[in-house]
Amino acid sequence: MIRLRNISDIIEQYIKQILKANPEGPIEIQRNDLADRFNCVPSQINYVISTRFTFEKGYLVESKRGGGGYIRIRKLDLDADSPLLQTITQLVGSQISQREAEGVIARLLDEKLITDREARMLQAAVHRDVLQLFIPERDKLRANLLSAMLTMILKG
Repeated sequence: MIRLRNISDIIEQYIKQILKANPEGPIEIQRNDLADRFNCVPSQINYVISTRFTFEKGYLVESKRGGGGYIRIRKLDLDADSPLLQTITQLVGSQISQREAEGVIARLLDEKLITDREARMLQAAVHRDVLQLFIPERDKLRANLLSAMLTMILKG
């Protein structure tokens, strides 16, 4: 079965290719230029940036609107300035939503710091269906579980 990619997937891959070609620093893109390139509305570019290039997924995004505005994207290196576990603890924080947790897990999988099996187990353990609590408590428990499990996995 052939899976057709949607426009968001195509835009995401295009931006990732630009980032890969420029590993030394941030890239700057023009929202309108990308919208023209992919024959879509600028809000589609905003959607891709805000959902697929988040801090949890390993990106730092700055944007300036208006004439001459830009979107600057930098891929963050997990072990750039601080030890790996400290960086991950900061990513997870004291509470984390399911979407954010899935972003952290996906990033660790992409960086090959965890296996596919470990990623699936982590996702199952932090899923809202398993953590049947009200939101503030659920997000705190999810952060504690994720931090503890990642500490054990990454300490080897």
